[in-house]
Amino acid sequence: MDYLLGIDVGSTTVKLALTDSSTGEVCFHRYRRHGARQREVAAELLLELEKDMPGVEVRPVFTGSGGGDLARRCGIGHVQEVVANSVAVQRFHPRTRVAIELGGQDAKVIFFHADPVSGELHTSDMRMNGSCAGGTGAFIDEIAKLLRTPIEEFNDLASAGSMVYQISGRCGVFAKTDIQPLLNQGVDRSNLALSTFHAIARQTIGGLAQGLRITPPVIFQGGPLTFNPVLISVFAELLALQDDQIIIPANPEIFVAHGAALSLSTIFPETEPATPGDLSERLRKMTAEPDGAGSADNEPDVFFSNDDERRAFENRHRRP
Repeated sequence: MDYLLGIDVGSTTVKLALTDSSTGEVCFHRYRRHGARQREVAAELLLELEKDMPGVEVRPVFTGSGGGDLARRCGIGHVQEVVANSVAVQRFHPRTRVAIELGGQDAKVIFFHADPVSGELHTSDMRMNGSCAGGTGAFIDEIAKLLRTPIEEFNDLASAGSMVYQISGRCGVFAKTDIQPLLNQGVDRSNLALSTFHAIARQTIGGLAQGLRITPPVIFQGGPLTFNPVLISVFAELLALQDDQIIIPANPEIFVAHGAALSLSTIFPETEPATPGDLSERLRKMTAEPDGAGSADNEPDVFFSNDDERRAFENRHRRP
């Protein structure tokens, strides 16, 4: 059996998605915070895969903000996360017109359109936050600390809220400045948690989308949305979405890793198989490089092994 492995190394988490190439279904997955230990946690998760499926060989690819450097040093392909996301949307949810993805320190709104001739789904535009982590998982983490609530209980706290206060979703510092006086006034923490979700949704819809209309159906992805379903409800309320206009994929927290794995069939068809244990060993043997070496900012979005792969990719993901 041919197994495809997407390894998504993000700003706060590492995700694995082992995929059956014949069906596209996920056979094994992991999602774990790395605490600034990206390489080590990726290696640990690969060993977990090796233990769960002894002797399995996989064709691997990296994605994510921290995946480019690891891919280059491991001699493995890397695909930019927006491309990986689009591959999975095209494969499983072609009704999608907008994808909202929240990560640990980034947030994206991706716009899709259907080709008028073929009906095939294409990416038409994308908006991503800048250097500030406002409106992301890190933003929720910071507010949870301020409210002295374990992050695992933040969604439940918000679900008990009944009143929304104006809180800045653009910056964690501004949000804390808004929240602290309300806490001093005795405002219930559940209302502040709910207000935090409203701030994130408003920032994404009004600030991040930058005036582009968010047309349904909308797909919701990423860990902060997976583990905070109240936040999805807030988005649905502000966007006036009906139930059939909301798409929540299976395992949305690993959706990008899944898309990266699927991209192997078209973007990296010549990738050689390896065991998870071998990949883990490659990661563990890496030594630190001088500052600036292998910077992700200098890496291309996608690495290709030949011109045919590049042309096929460009034709599939061209803009109108």
